[in-house]
Amino acid sequence: MRKLINQPENMVDEMLQGIYAAHPDQVTCVNGDLRCLVSTKRHPGKVALATGGGSGHLPLFLGYVGEGMLDGCCVGGVFQSPSADRMLEVTKAIHSGAGVLYIYGNYGGDTMNFELAAEMAAVDDIRVEQVLGTDDVASAPKGSEAKRRGVAGIFFIYKIAGALAARMASFDDVKAVAEKTAASVRSMGVALSPCTIPEVGMPTFSIQEGEMEIGMGIHGEAGVRRGAIQPADAVVDQVLGTILDDMSCAKGDTVSVLINGLGATPLEELYVLYRRVDQNLKDAGINIHRAYVGEFATSMEMAGASISLLKLDAELTQLLDQSAHTPFFSQL
Repeated sequence: MRKLINQPENMVDEMLQGIYAAHPDQVTCVNGDLRCLVSTKRHPGKVALATGGGSGHLPLFLGYVGEGMLDGCCVGGVFQSPSADRMLEVTKAIHSGAGVLYIYGNYGGDTMNFELAAEMAAVDDIRVEQVLGTDDVASAPKGSEAKRRGVAGIFFIYKIAGALAARMASFDDVKAVAEKTAASVRSMGVALSPCTIPEVGMPTFSIQEGEMEIGMGIHGEAGVRRGAIQPADAVVDQVLGTILDDMSCAKGDTVSVLINGLGATPLEELYVLYRRVDQNLKDAGINIHRAYVGEFATSMEMAGASISLLKLDAELTQLLDQSAHTPFFSQL
């Protein structure tokens, strides 16, 4: 294990200390609990948005708390769900009188603890409802979307729901646009190497030298096919083709594209992937409105990338274009 850390068991809290020290004007913790992160900005009467999940996926979860996006976040250990009690503390801290919407990925531990936190919040007369990210087309077949994992495409839900909430829209309207976005985004990835959880000290899975796995999840969940590493264009053709088949995109449609690095893939390679995505979409007569290329949902130091498409309409386009500013994401 080659990592720039101190004691493995202290990594998550020391990472959080670094985030608070670097961005004191944007985020703070709740009652001294490092794992309960909230925005320093308060907007009375605004629908509050909260997320959470395991650590190890930066900038996912923690990095999107800020103006125009999320209001709070709770994290657990590396790849471990946050507790319901901590999620309740975040909920109380960000509630501004208009209710709290939970947006998080579809994983068993997260759904159990977020649902429990919502039940406890109801005792305090805080309206809490939930929208799950289920964008990973490799994790369940078409027709079983509710069983799919949430991966990098959840970024689009944060961005669009956060934009509408910032306009002081009603709870029902914010939830509706979050659900609409969740239903309109699809993702699929490819992994080239495993990652190592610091407290475990060994790779999360094994993959042979010269191999890759199409469709692998961000925790190392099994994908749809393992085989020899292929050229970038061939990888994009397979991954993007699967996404487009699932979305039923047609000529004249407009999408936003997100090319996401999993932690150890250089930007140069991500732009090689985007080049092919751009070519294929143009050839299909599909318009691109905003491309995002970088790290949006990582898996520690896993090598690989994912592609996400959000099918846009006029409403989603306008909200996607709205400004936002968080410690890890800024858009004018």
